[in-house]
Amino acid sequence: MSTPISKVSVHGGHSGQYCLHARDTLDQVVQAYIAEGYSWVGITEHMPPLDDSRRYPDEAEQGVSAAQLKAQFSAYFAEVRQLQARYADRIRLFAAFETETYHGSAAFVRELIDETRPDYIVGSVHHVGGIGIDVNRELYEEARAWAGSLEQLYCRYFDLQLAMMQELKPSVIGHFDLIRIFDEDYLDTLALPSVWSRVERNLGFIAEQGFVLDFNLRGFDKALEQYPSLPVLKLALQLGIAIVPGDDSHGVASVGRNYQRGVALLQSLGHDCRWQLPLLFPWARSP
Repeated sequence: MSTPISKVSVHGGHSGQYCLHARDTLDQVVQAYIAEGYSWVGITEHMPPLDDSRRYPDEAEQGVSAAQLKAQFSAYFAEVRQLQARYADRIRLFAAFETETYHGSAAFVRELIDETRPDYIVGSVHHVGGIGIDVNRELYEEARAWAGSLEQLYCRYFDLQLAMMQELKPSVIGHFDLIRIFDEDYLDTLALPSVWSRVERNLGFIAEQGFVLDFNLRGFDKALEQYPSLPVLKLALQLGIAIVPGDDSHGVASVGRNYQRGVALLQSLGHDCRWQLPLLFPWARSP
């Protein structure tokens, strides 16, 4: 008799309460996870911007300052801790956050870690050359122009990712190959020797450090594969990297979306779907 596959999310729980491009309250999102039968979930809201120049377009358009977003981030952590206690008998919640990667961000991340003492962090790259690469196609093309070519954009992205991993040692790596989001021919681009050698290098570092790779199911919503893409996923499995689903939910409607589709894919590749917990910061570990 086979063991049932538990539902988990190592990267999820964005809510409209603390993220302008999400929906619903954090409590509603957590209740949705409980209703879906999740055993554990990492609530991983975005970190606030370093300053007003680093705000996302929607934040700037709505006139929300970096200082306000920082205060909102503190409120987010206070609520996650309350929800951890409130629902402790129904679900295991982790209070975490997702990083940004740009000039000055690493020092700011360390400050936020000292202030909020998260259970773990998700290391992500959403900017290349200080330009947001996953906001819209126009900014993606701006980043490509800054890099000089699509090939160089990918190379810069993976170089930034390695530097971020080396400096912050995040226990979870978010949407590993997000850089392909607006590239319809991403399989060809990933296969370029200059790009693929960086993929191999970064995955090798992840394997060496024992990080968890976010099996990010949100890509299916964008008419793409999941993140990471199949060739990256296959190599990660060969290297023995722990791969754990992250629904990257942005509201109640996206809690658990694409989960069965993702599990079926992992099983077809030989994954046993026994999910590894992310390495927690020392203060978050059980005595």
